[in-house]
Amino acid sequence: PTLKAIPHGVWMALIAFELICSVGLMLPAFSKPSAQLAPSAAACIAAEMVLFSVVHLASGTTQHGPMMYWLVVAVVCAFIAYGRFVVSPL
Repeated sequence: PTLKAIPHGVWMALIAFELICSVGLMLPAFSKPSAQLAPSAAACIAAEMVLFSVVHLASGTTQHGPMMYWLVVAVVCAFIAYGRFVVSPL
């Protein structure tokens, strides 16, 4: 309910953004030259999840269940991006 403050047009743009990022996460499995897309897409998704958490906190609600999900997704995506950018660069 805290994300209802985001306009419908922005939601549509976020849906397209997430679909592009999900393709960016899967495409390197099929095409090795596009391997740099995975960490970039993971970093973008992590940033988006942190943004959702900030919007949730700014709303002032006391229910933090959705925020915990977003933060877990952000941590997993940040781990993927860190591993691909720093630990094992492509």
